[in-house]
Amino acid sequence: MKSSRIQSFAAGVLIANSAPHLATAVTGRQHLTPLAGRGSGPKVNAVWAALNLVGGTLLLRASRRGGTERWDGDLIAFETGCLAFASWMAGSERWLRTNTARQE
Repeated sequence: MKSSRIQSFAAGVLIANSAPHLATAVTGRQHLTPLAGRGSGPKVNAVWAALNLVGGTLLLRASRRGGTERWDGDLIAFETGCLAFASWMAGSERWLRTNTARQE
């Protein structure tokens, strides 16, 4: 049960991480990825988004083994993972400007 909550939390983080990379791919912009650094273009971001979605999906399926039909605490863990990652990214973009064009 505890491991399923950890897997659900990690899945939430990965799936939340896929959203900005998918948006980057769709809009044709650049966004930092570990695959190609700061200048990662839309195609690299599409790959990174897909990897995060697949990883998150696999973790969710693994967390379900032997579980019930209902989410129970795993849903809260998943949502907390999404919230934690989104909060971290909003804060880091606000103060560190990792993906913001620098003014000269």
